[in-house]
Amino acid sequence: MNKITRGKDLMVPKVTTGPISASTKVYSSPEGHPDVRVPFRDIVLSEDAGQTPFRVYDPSGPYTDAQAAIDVEKGLPRIRAAWVRERGGVEEYTGRDVRPEDNGNVSGKHLARDFPNKARPLRAISARAAGIPSPLMD
Repeated sequence: MNKITRGKDLMVPKVTTGPISASTKVYSSPEGHPDVRVPFRDIVLSEDAGQTPFRVYDPSGPYTDAQAAIDVEKGLPRIRAAWVRERGGVEEYTGRDVRPEDNGNVSGKHLARDFPNKARPLRAISARAAGIPSPLMD
């Protein structure tokens, strides 16, 4: 069932951001690929004991990075776009328009608003199926 949404009810959602206590988000880059940043979290186990932080993989996204500028109206930055285009095997295309059935067949004031970021989607040309390796497979 569709919830009736009034124009005055539409707002930019608020998201929780910022570092997680007793830890720091850090990034590591593989040798030869400084543009690839793998996220980790350094967790302080005991400040008094003088131990080095315990490092774990951190898939939480940019929301826990103190340096990240979060704007849900703009979406996430396309940090891999240049790398993806550089390696080839992709093409931009024009995505289809939103259809009434995508929004539960509602109309008029009940339609979901358009997302302001209009980035064109990329379509992979099947390099993997052809056995062409990529840096991610290294």
